[in-house]
Parts: sequence; structure tokens; C-alpha cells
Amino acid sequence: MRFRQVHLDFHTSEAIEGIGSRFSKQQFQDMLKLGHVDSITVFAKCHHGWAYHPTTANEMHPHLSFDLLGAQIEAAHEIGVKTPVYLSAGLDEKLARRHPEWLIRDPQEKVNWAPDFMTPGYHQFCMNTPYLDILAAQVREVASNYDADGIFLDIVGVRECYCQYCVAEIRRRGSDPRNLEDMRALWEETYQRYANTMNDAVHAVKPGLPVFHNSGHVKRGRRDLAKLNTHLELESLPTGGWGYDHFPLSARYAQGLGMDFLGMTGKFHTSWGEFGGYKHPNALKYETALSLANGARISIGDQLHPTGYMDPATYALIGEAYKEVEAKEEWCREVTSVADIALLSAEALGVPNSVAQLADSGAVRILLEGHYLFDVVDLENDLTSYQVVILPDVIPVGEPLKRKLEAYAKNGGKILATGRSGLSPDGTRFELDFGVKPLGDAVFKPSYVRPDFELPSLRNASFVIYADGQDIELDGNGTKLASRENSYFNRDLFTFCSHQHTPSDLRDAGPGLVEGPAGIYAAWNLFEDYAQKGSLPVKEILHYALDRLLSRKKLCTNLPAQGVTTLQAQPADNRWIHHLLYASPVRRGQNVEVIEDLPVLSGTEAAVAVSAPVREVYLAPQRTPLPFRQEDGCVRYTLPPWSCHQMVVLQF
Repeated sequence: MRFRQVHLDFHTSEAIEGIGSRFSKQQFQDMLKLGHVDSITVFAKCHHGWAYHPTTANEMHPHLSFDLLGAQIEAAHEIGVKTPVYLSAGLDEKLARRHPEWLIRDPQEKVNWAPDFMTPGYHQFCMNTPYLDILAAQVREVASNYDADGIFLDIVGVRECYCQYCVAEIRRRGSDPRNLEDMRALWEETYQRYANTMNDAVHAVKPGLPVFHNSGHVKRGRRDLAKLNTHLELESLPTGGWGYDHFPLSARYAQGLGMDFLGMTGKFHTSWGEFGGYKHPNALKYETALSLANGARISIGDQLHPTGYMDPATYALIGEAYKEVEAKEEWCREVTSVADIALLSAEALGVPNSVAQLADSGAVRILLEGHYLFDVVDLENDLTSYQVVILPDVIPVGEPLKRKLEAYAKNGGKILATGRSGLSPDGTRFELDFGVKPLGDAVFKPSYVRPDFELPSLRNASFVIYADGQDIELDGNGTKLASRENSYFNRDLFTFCSHQHTPSDLRDAGPGLVEGPAGIYAAWNLFEDYAQKGSLPVKEILHYALDRLLSRKKLCTNLPAQGVTTLQAQPADNRWIHHLLYASPVRRGQNVEVIEDLPVLSGTEAAVAVSAPVREVYLAPQRTPLPFRQEDGCVRYTLPPWSCHQMVVLQF
């Protein structure tokens, strides 16, 4: 898989004339060179439904007079640039108006994406209709007629659908569309059949050709869905609603799947479909570096003008980032993660999405800001290499997970659990020995925590916790690390105090943070609380708990809180790569996160725990030797001034 990719959208209305009229092989090549691009995903079919090549399986755009797809492939291949080919799978507006009966419907027969046919927008197809065979023919035609370096199929996934084809099928099976369990099984089968049909259509023509089915999100815990692809593309446009925390969460899971993967961002100021929008070059430099630091290749989204003219401003912008990536690739190939902590994803355990996202994203933010080395895992991961496993907020412990965690703890591993995590599915007991007994859901919200230890930034106090909590009591094996305090009363019609909530009554209401043989338990949904409120005491309490559980951290650094650090191993070259990144996104407009300034950091120190002798330490890609000390199983060094992204190579 190439490192420096562009994903070139071309969703072009039939109401626009002169399609491809300004396309030039030379100009196309010049822009790819300007952008330091080594792979570009070009288009065979767009969301409007039109083909951009001569076709018998579809219809060519009515205002296109030549084979644009073929011309792009020829131009790119001539200069050594790969060309995966894009087809819109889930959307085809031309066909949607001819066959609205093939569209996804909700139980009230409403379509999705655009709400109706009087509103501009697209409508999504059900793959349990004759549309599936039409799409397969389009894919087969492209694979047969063009020297594609891969196939990218967009807007697909397991979809809820109550169209009449799905209703008829579920009734044919002797069930009822009101039976949600049976409908879910049908929706899963529909997607599996779709993916297998498309993969067969490609591989019957070109065995082994890369194929990716884009759902917009690689769902944690669904390895079966991930394996329907030959590789993964993690769509994560920070300014398009994903934010800068999304990619690390997604990538720290994807790298553990053993598949090639890339991070997909965009050149846009906002998101897909934007013409004339540009982010600052420093933003792309940071986003591409973030992919490298997490073991990923990179794809940057662009959208071609209807005339086929490649925008010089865009490729100059992309080139600013990709010329740096090009210099760094040597240290970013065939890497594996080095980590102390496994975050067991709530999404991977089937927790409802909105709840799972708060738990998972809050935990990732806590880990990033504490500069911990971590992976995001599911139930299939081997836990033996990790010092600590985190169960964030909403992880009940059923029998299979209990056996896995008991074996892990028996071998010396420690567990950090919060909220309802660690409890039996019915909530009546702890399945792991944290030294506490459950008493039920806490009545008071908010409540307060008073640590028995000092926080780094604040003197001790009653710190408010907004999230739900549990009432607990110590048993003989537990050591209290912090107490709970309750409000005088919950906010109600005749019992309310002040603007937001009632203060603590300042009385000890039992333990709130406890250490037992299995690890540490916190009696609130602290990760959800941090995801929603970003409370400093919550962060420092969780960092205290993690530091207490970690016998020895593989990496310590004095990066600022917004800094990101990872450690990647390159076994084939017998070296570790320490990545350090720093940028500080700011909010602009309506919740758009923007990176413009890349300040220079000085005095950055790092200590890496290694047992093997280190021959040399140097900066990459500069290849500048870096003075270091190795003693007591630890390599220490101080970086010269740097900005955005710096790699430090530990050569064994």
C-alpha cells in the first residue's frame, strides 16, 4: 500500500455541461508531481449514478465525450502513480428516480439521506433488491476493462431496511418484519451477500486485486466485517465532524487487526463535497504525521472540478505535507505497536453506540493527554503483553470475559474499571476482586469525590462528578483511595440550590476509588464525564490510578497535554521509532477544529524503558545523532527544538 494517496471525488450533476473539457494528461501529471502523490483513487461512477467511461453496464455522463477514467489511469501510470478506482455503491440518484422501490425504507416507508424526492440530495439503495446485480455488473466491467490498482466501493454497510423486498423475504422465511431479531439477521446477511458478490465480481477477473467497502467507520469488535476488505481505509476528517480525537481511537484498534490500513483526511476546510475550501498547510502536516505515528499510510480527499482541471492550490497544499511524508517513509514501514495499556472498547462489546462512544472517546483522550502507550482492543486480542487493561464505564463482565480477565490477572496483569464496568450483567456483584461490594446505582447526581492523595495541579477538595455513579462498600481486600460525598439533595422543584446543582454535604458517603487484588475501581462513569466535561480533577485522578497500576511505563515524556506520542517497532530493522507530535486545534465558526500554528517546542525530554542494548539514537528523517544515556534499563534523551512531528530512532 502506498503512503501518499489522494482520494479524488467527482460527484457531478447531469445539469453541468463540458465535463472533462479542461482535462490534460500533462496538467494531471504535473499536479500529482506537485502534490508528491504516489496513488490516486479515480472515479468510474459517482453518487449521481453516471459513469465516466464508455459502458454497457451503466450510462456515461451525458456531457462527457471521452473516456475520462481511462485517460486518468494512463496519465497516472505513466509517472508511476497507482490508480485504485472508485464506484459509488450505495447511492445512484439517476437510478433512484427510476426505481424508487429499490431504496432503503424505514418502518414508515420513508427513505434515508434525502428525506423525499422534493428535497435536493441522494437516496440510498437496499442491496436486497435487483440493484445488487446491476452494481455487480458495473464493478465487473471496470475490473475487466481497466488497469485498476484496486476497487473502492462507497456508502455501504449493515443497513436497517423495511423495503418491500426485505419485508417479502422475512415473510418468506416464516417471520415478521416486527421481529427485530430476525430483521437484524436479514440485514447482516444482506451486507455479507453484497460484499461477497462484489469481491467475487472483482477477483473472478483479477484475483487478489485490493477491494475496500467504505462504511465511513470500521466498527470495533466486528472483525468479520473488516475481513471482507483486503485492507482498511479509516475515514476521519477532523474538520468534518470527526474531530482530532477520532483517528487515534480508530487507528489504535485497526493496527491490531494485522491488516494494511490508511488514515483518510481531506484538504477541505470542512468536509466532503466542498468546493473552494482549503485547510492550512500546517493542518495537513499534522494530520499526515498523526497517521504515520499510528502505523498508517495516508489518503487526502479532494474533489475534481467538473471540467477535469486539477486545482494547483490543492496540490501545492497537499505537496507541503506529502514531501515530508516522503522523507519519513523509511521509518514507517512494517511497524507494530509498542504499548503498556489495552483499552477494551465499549463499542467492541456491543454497548449501544452513543454510550459506547462517550466511554471510548473519553478514555482515549485521557490516555493521549497522559502520554500513555495504548492499544484499543476487542475480545479476540491477546492481553498478555499489556500491564493494564481498562474497562471504561459500561463493560459488564459476562462469563467469557470473566475467564479472560481472571487469567490475565492471575498472570500479574492489572485492571482499571469505572462505573458499571466489572459488575456482573445483572449488576448484583463484582466479577473481579476490586475489594468492594456493589450497593446499587447512586441516588445522587451529581456527587463528589474527595481523593486521599494530592493532585498535581490542585489542592484537595470535593470535586464534582457529573456522570452516573455506583454506591459501593469495602470488603476485606480493598484499600480506599478516595471517598464519595453526596449532594444535600438532587435538583428538583422545591429542592434546588444555585444555578446548576447542589453542593456537597461534605460528609463521607463511602468509598469512591478503591484498589484491590485485581486492580483499581472508580465508582463513576469517569471516562464519559471527561468526554463531556473535560474536568481537570477527573483526568488527574485517572492518571494517578493508571500510574499506580503500571509497574514500569515503557515511555515517559514531558510533552504538553495536547502532545501525542507513540512507540512503533520495526522488527525487520531491529529498531524502535518514537513519534512525538504537537499542535493545538482551535475552534472556528460552528464547531470546526482548525490547526494553523505549529509552535516550536524546546526542552522535550523522554525516557524509554528497554532491556536490549541500544547502539545509537538519532532523529529521523534528519539522521542527526542524538546524545543519550542508557542505564538501569532505560534510555534517556533530550530533543533539540522541534515542531509538529519528530521521530526519534532507537537502533538496537
